[in-house]
Amino acid sequence: MPVTVPTTQAEFTALAERHRRELHVHCYRMLGSFEEAEDLVQEALLRAWRSREELQRDDWFRAWLYRIATNACLDAIKAKDRRVPSLASFRDVPWLQPYPDELLAEVAPPGEEPDAALVERETIELTFLAVIQLLPPRQRAVLIMRDVLDWPASQVAEVLEIGVAAVNSALQRARATLREHLPPARREEWATPEASEEERRVLEGFIDTHERGDLDAALALISDDIRVTMPPEPLLFEGAEAIRGLMVQAFDREELGEWRLLPTRANRQPAAASYLRAPGETEFFPYKLDVLRVRDGRIAEITTFHGRLFEHFGLPPKLV
Repeated sequence: MPVTVPTTQAEFTALAERHRRELHVHCYRMLGSFEEAEDLVQEALLRAWRSREELQRDDWFRAWLYRIATNACLDAIKAKDRRVPSLASFRDVPWLQPYPDELLAEVAPPGEEPDAALVERETIELTFLAVIQLLPPRQRAVLIMRDVLDWPASQVAEVLEIGVAAVNSALQRARATLREHLPPARREEWATPEASEEERRVLEGFIDTHERGDLDAALALISDDIRVTMPPEPLLFEGAEAIRGLMVQAFDREELGEWRLLPTRANRQPAAASYLRAPGETEFFPYKLDVLRVRDGRIAEITTFHGRLFEHFGLPPKLV
């Protein structure tokens, strides 16, 4: 197929923009950071524009963009030394950020159905994102391209400029790391990308109890072995008694203020966007985003993020 290289930046941008969201998800998987992934996609598209003469065939355009984006990610990981030596909890990945579910619907070009593998729950859930940060950069790239994008080993070898044998070896080692660190029942627990009735019920209860400040009802929703982390803060709270202290502080209206929560989803998990009205104020402002992992009808894990990403979730800047 003859190649048609865009002659203007506007033409190139129109062509490349069709793939921006899936490239963003790809970079997000590589790094685990929503904001850094945005910067890297922009960097990758700029690199692509500057090297557009290298494009040999029109039907290679998507793979060519992935190659450039992957290399941009590898450069960033190396520059920032973004690999965790061990993973006891999400506090060991301080750069971890959530990804809005509504943006995952944009991974396909307009008018096309998204590739389910690109956004399935077990490859975008926070646990998966954290575990692959254990992998060396090349293993991480191989795992994503082979097991998520379902690319043949020969194509991955071309992108990374290594041999097929090296790709297969890296994939074998990466899969071994995942088997060691991922929960064994992850496929059953994350079987559907949509919110289950159980998750909706628990999220509704989480929102209701927090808005009313009902400590006992809130504690009834959590597992005895619950774990709470707050990236990028190096904090870890384990067990219901540890969480009780957090909730007592959060529900103190005289000291902290009043809450309003909106339901949302991040990384194919139920989430609550919390707005706080401080004492003496008249409006509620973004405060935090709690991403929940539900197990057996109760909250087994809460990952709390800063509220600065609310706009990417389509959430209002304030409530009255």
